[in-house]
Amino acid sequence: MIDLEFLRGLIGAVDESGIDSLEISRGGTRIRINKTPPPAPVSAQPAQAAPAPQQMQAVHEVGLPRAAAAAPAPAEAAPAAAPASNLVDVKSPMVGTFYRAPAPEAPNYAEVGSRVAKGQTLCILEAMKLMNELESDVAGTVREVCVDNGEPVEYGQVLFRIELAE
Repeated sequence: MIDLEFLRGLIGAVDESGIDSLEISRGGTRIRINKTPPPAPVSAQPAQAAPAPQQMQAVHEVGLPRAAAAAPAPAEAAPAAAPASNLVDVKSPMVGTFYRAPAPEAPNYAEVGSRVAKGQTLCILEAMKLMNELESDVAGTVREVCVDNGEPVEYGQVLFRIELAE
């Protein structure tokens, strides 16, 4: 079991430092603290919607409370075309590099026409040498992949359009 004071000290150190994340293993327990928020849920909001505040998170095998952190202002995203009523825009929760597969020789996570389940990985977003899996918050069929593999993406940029399952 991890000492709560030790964990609070780690969170404070990451919060006050210039680093974005910290991961340690201690006594068979892995702790990861990130300033960058986890991938945002898939939303059907217009491209001009205000982003949710970012949070610092602490990940532990049994789960730990989250501590709020100040959110930096996101970069302006290019407006996307309005989706049809049954399409959901999957937007980038961060600035980074878009990858469709876990490795260059591996198959893509999602293709146009493929069915995806809620929680299924759609792509990887690389930010500051960290690979972040973006998971779908809806079940449905991928109707459009809006970004090419290896392209830089902006916060709020539409990456996929998914037609909701009926």
